[in-house]
Amino acid sequence: MGLTLAQRRAITETAATRYQLAGKRAKSRILDELCANTGWHRTHARKALKAALQPRVVTARSGRPVKYDDDVSAALTVCWSVLGMPAGKRLAPMLSELVAVLRHFGELDIDEDTAALLVSMSAATIDRRLAGERAKYRLRGRVGTKPGSLLKSQIPVRTWAEWDDAQPGFVEIDLVWHDGGIRGGGHAFTLTVTDIATGWTENRSVPDKSAKCVLSALNDIACKMPFPIPGVDSDNGSEFINDHLLDWCQGRQITFTRARPGNKNDGCHVEQKNWSVVRTVAGYHRYDTAAELLLLNEIWQLQSKLTNYFYPQQKLLSKTRHGAKVSKKHDQATTPFHRTVDHPTMNVERIVALTRTY
Repeated sequence: MGLTLAQRRAITETAATRYQLAGKRAKSRILDELCANTGWHRTHARKALKAALQPRVVTARSGRPVKYDDDVSAALTVCWSVLGMPAGKRLAPMLSELVAVLRHFGELDIDEDTAALLVSMSAATIDRRLAGERAKYRLRGRVGTKPGSLLKSQIPVRTWAEWDDAQPGFVEIDLVWHDGGIRGGGHAFTLTVTDIATGWTENRSVPDKSAKCVLSALNDIACKMPFPIPGVDSDNGSEFINDHLLDWCQGRQITFTRARPGNKNDGCHVEQKNWSVVRTVAGYHRYDTAAELLLLNEIWQLQSKLTNYFYPQQKLLSKTRHGAKVSKKHDQATTPFHRTVDHPTMNVERIVALTRTY
């Protein structure tokens, strides 16, 4: 078996010192030995010995030319911020549409070449370019839900067999506290309503978590959803488990279910929106004045357009366990607007209205 290149180099470097100090006959013997060991021709062996004695000049590698300059990175950061800081797999499919909209309204001042580079970015490249920006944002949550025991026997625990999650209108609801980490005293709450099939999400802030205020906010959201609501699922908090909400659902023939006690993942869709929409926008500050409540609701009206018409979302298709590792497969990222208008149950009038708003 022949010597490797590294082995030949080592033999040559060892022989080179002896070769430099040897006489004519000794040099000839060293050449004979080197040729026998390496299989080289004498002329090549002589050149290799001389080269081994010369200081090696290391040329710095130039590397690949820069493809995405600072202008592209800055534009990418703008797009990422506008869409609520999504992962690369969610951002990449939306870049072409979003860049065109932002340039049309003068929100993104870039030339054609920069725009072309921006929309050509892969999901992996996006994540690498945004790693520094993403590291700046770390949020922590707190839970403030008290269990509601009233009427639990009349409100069934949700089971998957009772729900048609593929049909728009089956929603999860939850309440977010704006106490700023200081319990006690009056402060605002935000109701989050999320449709499971399309991801369509609406928010309303209320001055307290009384049944009357929560129901009023839910009724307002139901009137503005792009489809009827046939099913509502909540946690076991007293703001939801009460006569007011039960009567409201029964009067509208809405299936009302609740999560299993202690199973936070039963409301995973709305819990995710509590963070990605409410906490990302409103943070963890305390809001306890009428002016702040009014401003929050003005924000939710505007945020609804961003969340539902422009924020890309992915739905989990399957999970496969390999020992301790779970592999997840998601669908192509798209917006709640596109999921809604593409759904076969949507009628033409609703699709036209949504498209006009877009």
